[in-house]
Amino acid sequence: TPISSKPVPGQLFLRDALTSCTDPLKAIEEFQLENGILLPSLRQMLPLLDLHGVRRLDFHTSVMEEIRERLIQHINEIGQKEGRERDRKLKELLSKSFPLVRVKPLRPVVMAILRNTTHIDDKYLRVLVRDRDLYNDTDTEVKRQIWKDNQSLFGDEVSPLLSQYIKEKENVLFDHNNLTNLFFTPSPKVRRQGDVVQKLAHMIGNSVKLYDMVLQFLRTLFLRTRNVHYCTLRAELLMALHDLEVQDIISVDPCHKFTWCLDACIREKNVDIKRSRELQGFLDSIKRGQEQVLGDLSMTLCDPYAINFLATSAMKILQHLINNEGLPRVSSERMHLYRPALFLQSWDFHCKENNKRSMPSHLVSYEESVYT
Repeated sequence: TPISSKPVPGQLFLRDALTSCTDPLKAIEEFQLENGILLPSLRQMLPLLDLHGVRRLDFHTSVMEEIRERLIQHINEIGQKEGRERDRKLKELLSKSFPLVRVKPLRPVVMAILRNTTHIDDKYLRVLVRDRDLYNDTDTEVKRQIWKDNQSLFGDEVSPLLSQYIKEKENVLFDHNNLTNLFFTPSPKVRRQGDVVQKLAHMIGNSVKLYDMVLQFLRTLFLRTRNVHYCTLRAELLMALHDLEVQDIISVDPCHKFTWCLDACIREKNVDIKRSRELQGFLDSIKRGQEQVLGDLSMTLCDPYAINFLATSAMKILQHLINNEGLPRVSSERMHLYRPALFLQSWDFHCKENNKRSMPSHLVSYEESVYT
């Protein structure tokens, strides 16, 4: 095949040549002539390097490293351009260089071409998936194209991050000795700068398909474990993509505007009439048959930070009514604030909708092991 052709003469090639030749010194000389740097003027300088004790291996290695760095720089410059000519050049370079992907010193060049290629042929992706060493050296930009059609492999990458996130949240929540870094102290902006959220956002990139996979993982794990920290992660991930201005994703997520509005209220620790009406408007816009949207909104509202904010705001309103001898039933702020709280009961809708879906069993068992 084109991928496995063009073997590079190396140790095995030289060993075979030496074992089958009649004159080893001549065989070595021929090998050097055929595989050395094809620059006639250089041959006169090599004896000078010998006199200075510079080994041929060290010299060729230094030249290779310099050429490699220049190649990668040139490839990245091509990748920054746009148009069919760019795609044609990268495709041609990939076709010529991919047979060398298993040669470690040259692998960064191949990986740079892959990283700058928008659509990689499946024949190359299959080679990367089958070889664990190649897969581990592959950049995230390339792995995204692999994960889109390999949910199980993507689940293997996501699972440790989800477990790490849950453990970090619970460590802060249940740490009774730490009186400075309280659970509800960090602002939403600070919380979503955490390593797990940023890594997930980087893994997703602008892929709607990968984003949907992560959301389905979170929905299913939330329903199976009833751990509300998955709800926090769902909101933080969406807002992290909002900060990165990933329009391909936030423009199609029906919960974006609601989560954005609620995030602003939590950040400012205040909800005015305008924002409370906006929140209510989002909820009122849900129509029959949109149970999944209802379930996702319920996850946003089941976020402990959202519940804490709604409860704190309700207590402030009640305290204000008591101080002014007012009645709760005449408070429009209270009615607008309690309406989102009622959507916490949409668990049943969410459960019915998600029971129709499935996720890799290994991901579920991996996550459930955290609680056993």
